[in-house]
Formats: sequence, C-alpha cells, structure tokens
Amino acid sequence: MDLIKTSLTVAGKEIFIETGKLAKQANGACVVRAGDTMVLVTAVASSEPKEGVDFMPLTVDYKERAYAAGRFPGGFFKREAKPKDSEILVSRLIDRSIRPMFPEFWRNDTQVVAMVLSHDKENDADIISIIGASAALHMSNIPFEKVIASVRVGRINGQFVINPRIQEREKSDLDLVVSGTEEALTMVEAGANELSEEEMLNALNLAKEEISKICKFIKTLPTKEKLPASEPVIDENLRNEVTSGTLPKAQECVTIKEKSQRELTWSKFKKEMQEKLAEKYPEQSANIDYLMEDIFYKEARSLVLNKSIRTDGRALTEIRPITCEVGYLPRAHGSAVFTRGQTQSLATVTLSSPEDKQVMDELVGEYKERFMLHYNFPGFATGEPKADRSVSRREIGHGNLARRGLKPILPEEKDFPYAIRIVSDIMESNGSSSMASVCGGCLALLDAGVPVKSMCAGIAMGLMKEGDKYAVLTDIMGMEDHLGDMDFKVVGTKKGITALQMDIKITGLTTEIMAQALAQAKAGRFEILAKMEAAIAQPREELSKYAPKIVSFSIPCSKIGALIGPGGKNIRSIQESTGAKVDIEEDGSVFISGVDAEAVKEAQSIVEGITGEVEVGREYKGKVTKTTNFGAFVEILPGKEGMIHISKLSKKHVKRVEDVVNVGDEIVVRVSEIDRQGRINLIKIM
Repeated sequence: MDLIKTSLTVAGKEIFIETGKLAKQANGACVVRAGDTMVLVTAVASSEPKEGVDFMPLTVDYKERAYAAGRFPGGFFKREAKPKDSEILVSRLIDRSIRPMFPEFWRNDTQVVAMVLSHDKENDADIISIIGASAALHMSNIPFEKVIASVRVGRINGQFVINPRIQEREKSDLDLVVSGTEEALTMVEAGANELSEEEMLNALNLAKEEISKICKFIKTLPTKEKLPASEPVIDENLRNEVTSGTLPKAQECVTIKEKSQRELTWSKFKKEMQEKLAEKYPEQSANIDYLMEDIFYKEARSLVLNKSIRTDGRALTEIRPITCEVGYLPRAHGSAVFTRGQTQSLATVTLSSPEDKQVMDELVGEYKERFMLHYNFPGFATGEPKADRSVSRREIGHGNLARRGLKPILPEEKDFPYAIRIVSDIMESNGSSSMASVCGGCLALLDAGVPVKSMCAGIAMGLMKEGDKYAVLTDIMGMEDHLGDMDFKVVGTKKGITALQMDIKITGLTTEIMAQALAQAKAGRFEILAKMEAAIAQPREELSKYAPKIVSFSIPCSKIGALIGPGGKNIRSIQESTGAKVDIEEDGSVFISGVDAEAVKEAQSIVEGITGEVEVGREYKGKVTKTTNFGAFVEILPGKEGMIHISKLSKKHVKRVEDVVNVGDEIVVRVSEIDRQGRINLIKIM
C-alpha cells in the first residue's frame, strides 16, 4: 500500500492517520496521532480457519513502550515485561469495541496489537488505539462488518468535553469512554461522581454524534478484498433430524429453574443425540453440537421475548433473593458476605498506613494509589477444577469496574488518611460477580468503620432483541448473559451513577433501549440498597481494634530534614522507642500509625517536639544536659536548649545547682523569655 497521510478534526482537536510506512507486512496497519501521542496499530490474521474451535480466536494487546515518554521502565530489569494492569484494561477496551463487528463464523486466528510509540502526557493513547484498530481492520483483508470509533467524554464545571486532555480529566466528574458504529453504540466504560441517568444519557448522545463523524472518515480510507467467513454447510436431512429430535427437549430444558440440574439434563441429552446420529452422520459431531446449541439458544430467547418468562421463572424486572452478612471474619478490619441468587462475594477491607499505597509506574509519570480493589475468581465458584496460576485479564477488568464504582463514596484522604484495600473472593457465580463485589465491598467498608459518603450498589442488566421486539432484563444470570445480546452493568448510590460498563453482541444499541436499561437499573439498585441497609445502614462508630490508628498533621517543609535526621536516625529512633510507624510526604504531611493508640500518641508528641517552635509561656519536659555555677542547661526540643538561672531553680535560695538538678535529670520547665540573640530562658516548674 502506498503511503497515505490524512486527518480529521474531533471537537476542535486534530487526529492524524498514516498508513503504508510502518509494519507493511501486517494485513492492516496504521499510525494514529493526537498531539505528540502516537500509536501504531496492526491487524493480522491467519489465512485459514482454526480447526476444532466454535468461537472467534481474537487476541488484542495494547503495549506501552517506556521510551514513548522518555522514561526507563520501572523495576529491577530495565525492559518492558508482563503488561501492567493499565495496559490490560486498554487491551480489553479495544477488544470489547471491535469484537462484535466480526462475522459470526470467522474462525481465523486474529491479533490486533496497539503499540504506543510516543506519549506527550496530554493526549490519551487509549482512544486513538481503538480508532486505529478499526482503521487497521477496515484497510486489511480481515472481514470487519462495520467500522467503529471511540471518544472519551468528560464533564468539567457542568460542561461536557470531548476527549479532554489528561490534565483536564483531573477536574472532571465524569470519565466516559464510548465506542460505536455510525448508527449505534457498542461499548461503554465509565466512572462518574454520582451522575443522574439523564446526565449520563446526554453524555452518551453527545459521544454518539462524534463517533458517527469518525466512522464516516474511516470509511474513506482504502480497503482490501475480504477473506471469506462462511457459515458451515450442513446437510438439510441432518438439520431436520436434529431439529425434530431436539426441539421438545430444548423447550423442556429452558424451563428448568435450577442451574446444575438444567445443565446436567441438557448435557446428558446432547450426548444421547450424538450417539444416536453418529453412525448415520459420521464426522458430523461439531455440526450436530452447533445445531443443538442453536435450537437451545432460540428457545431460551423465545421464552423471554414471546412469553416474558425467564428460565428461572422470574419476571423481567425481578431480582433474585439477596442476603447480606457483615462482620463474618473476626480478624479482618471489615468483612461481608453478599449473596444474590447463586452469586456470592466474600469481601474484606484492610486498612493500613500511607506507606502501603500502590506505586503506579505509568507513562504519564509515577504516582501512588491509595485505594485498591482486588477481585479473585477461583474455579470452585462455578464448580470447575481450574488451576490458579496468575490473575486473568477478566479478573483485572472486573476488579477495576468494582473499584471505579466504589471510589467516589470514599472519604477524602485528608479526613481519613488510610491506604484501603478491598479483596472480593468470589465463592459462587451465576451472573455478575463484579456487581456482587461492589455490594460486598460497600458492606465491608461500613463494617470496617470507614466513613463513606453514601452506600453504593451494582446491578447487571441484559437484553434480548429480535428485529423490533426486545426485552430488557434486570439482574441477569449466567445463561442470560451467554444467550443475550447485552451485558450492561450499572453502579451507583441513591444520588446517581458512579460506574457504568456495557458490552453488546449485536451491532449497536439505540438510545431508547439504553434509557430503559438505565431506568430499570436504577429501580433495581434502590431495591438492593434497601436490602444492604437492613444489614448495616451506617459505618461502625469505631475502627476494628486490629486496624492501625492513624494521626496526620503537617510540618513546615524546612523541618523535614530535622525530623528524618542524618541517615534516617531520628525516624528510626522514634519507631524503635514507640513501636509506631512514621511516614513523611514531600509536602510536609506526617502520618503516624500503629495498633496501640498510646504508642501513636507518644510518637506524635516526639515528632511535634522535634519539628515545633519554642513558644514563650509554654511548658516543656526536658533533660538537663549541663550544669554550671550559675545555672543549668536543658534540652527542651531536639537540638534546642534553654538555660535556667540558679535563681529560677527554686523558690528557696540555692547555693549549688547540683543541689536541685543534675545532668540527665528530666524536669518540667516553662519558657520565660527568648531574648534578641535567640537565647531561651527557662524557669523550673516547682
């Protein structure tokens, strides 16, 4: 392909696309640039379908090169290694945006790679990576049914902003990433500070307008003849025989309420059908399985769309039974078990000193994260013997969604200077364990005594749509997620939305359906919040006795060196003598923590003594460092001495200083004067 350079303007900011220069052996490749942020996106696919698979084998990798921001990689090995969580999250954004646009029967190994080549610390690389993936696929010979595009929407001072710069996002109460086609939305990922449903819809509609413009632009780029992705040819006799033999059983199975019984009955029947048809239709096992699953899929959806009945017997807006238990673990700082139907989260809260903040090594620079939420999904949660090796992309994504939903309700750090870690261990799963993690996490925060601003809950919505007929489902279970057209998760408080995530399998979602889903989600969220409030409505009045006690205050930056001491001598001495931990920030913030409140108080007194200024009229406990024939010298603060004249040692006449005090004695004194030379004069408290 010849070198092509072109550009478009999005909300007053220019985006450049270049192709034909880098990665020319890829099926499709382009470099997308916004400001000085540049991303190379490539799309590659095998020429033949992958044998023995019934899914689309798509891999998406987003990679950040440290040189892009003129930085060395963090850590011991100065080379990019395993992807950071932030890279995995962007990989998932790209994947979720493009996956619905491939043909149903595309079975060729496909890989999309987005590589950040330059980063100006102003323009995000994630949005242009999604745009680049769409452009690279459009220009390749890989079948891609509809081009997509993406924008970010922020809200600053009540005004929506398209693709705000990184610095502007710090002032925004909304971080919304939206992908879609020219006609409809396909993917949403959002964090918000309690936005109303109406405000969120307005933001989505604004994003839709800009996305449509970008899609039209991508369509102007050159393309290639696409590889075939044909539906497998199936013998009509086989199709008729499978249909007639399967339909009655499928209609029966989709009405079995209990998950394990339904799966066992259907699995047993499929095996019987395979054995029955094996001799007559040899080597057709895969086609038989496909036909049977297709019948089950259609019958389950027909039950909802035509009868408004769900497999487990619930109404479309009905939530499964909920139980909430707090304080389940005796030694955790806070714990809760949240159960909704067959989904259960054991959530725990651990509080620690600011020293345990997570150091984040990103292209925009290094910073510390105070709040962590880690989500774990073991195999036993679904009754599967799954090896537990490393954290999966799914676990990172689900944990991040729950974290975004809970972060807005946390108290300000100045009011609650703890590092906070929530762990959600999924004990059982049959539908939206990430939303159970939100509910369990909120309950655990309350149990820990964290003074949250309000209570927060999450709910997963689903969609089944055939032509103009559709049904929006509240609180979807696993089968409805698998067989449905949408997974739409909403997190929020009674005031508004704090997080949003949407993925769809069809090629777009209208604003009307989105509005209905948000309205149903709000009603469901309020119902869940009522159940949670019945278990615990307010944070505990006191923190767990096992949680560290923290006091925080500020000292002048000029005093930091004196507090630390040569080689950290003073800090070590305070920690060893009191057992409390002392952390100092560059801005002069001091945090003292420890399980023993008295130890914390003692350490605070020492720190204030080291960093404080001597005040006339204030009393100090000091140590006698020297005696002379005219008085005694007393260290009242580290490095600061005053003198008591012999006449001020007692109300009675004193012949010798040593008759009253000796070197090493600890006495209480009052500052009577600081003279023009800065000398401190003391009086012994009798």
